[in-house]
Amino acid sequence: MTSGCYNTILLALYLSPIFYIFEKRVKTLEIPVSVLSFIDNGLLISQKKSLLISNSNPFCNYYIMSHLLEQFGLFIKQGKTEIFHFSRSHDIFDPLPLDFSTLGGPVLQSKENWKYLSFIFNRKLSFHLHIDFYMNKAISTVKSTKMLGNLSRGLILSQRCLLYRLCILSIVLYRFLFWFYDKALLLYPLKVLRAMQCRAAL
Repeated sequence: MTSGCYNTILLALYLSPIFYIFEKRVKTLEIPVSVLSFIDNGLLISQKKSLLISNSNPFCNYYIMSHLLEQFGLFIKQGKTEIFHFSRSHDIFDPLPLDFSTLGGPVLQSKENWKYLSFIFNRKLSFHLHIDFYMNKAISTVKSTKMLGNLSRGLILSQRCLLYRLCILSIVLYRFLFWFYDKALLLYPLKVLRAMQCRAAL
């Protein structure tokens, strides 16, 4: 085991009681919130039809969490704090900023697009940007494979095909279950993937 693995395990053990106390407090206060954590990245999720209530929940959660972390000798990196709203509204959606300045935090503006743990989200969860990003990454990887051989020596055709199937497709299909599911609109993803496949073959 590397030192990084030990640090990750120790961090998880240290944060577990914080999240346990936090969940008990928000449950007592009847604040509907879910908590996700990946190493030192925390995510608070609030689901409400009213944007006003949806904004008030993170405000209360931020207050509780910041005080808990202070008691354990930790702090929130204000520069990395973000807020993002999902909406099914067909009208212009312009949510108000969330002001944490009274709690010593930043004033957060909701973004049009949001990148979290290498996943790219937009407000309507179409995943077009996510697909475009990994399609371009796959194409650039295909181009770089030219360095692995030339006309006189290097990879033969069957090896190049195997490399494409094992490496390139795993890039372009990164977490494809987000957008490839029953009754999902697949016209745009399949169009992009066909174009990528054609360029890779050429």
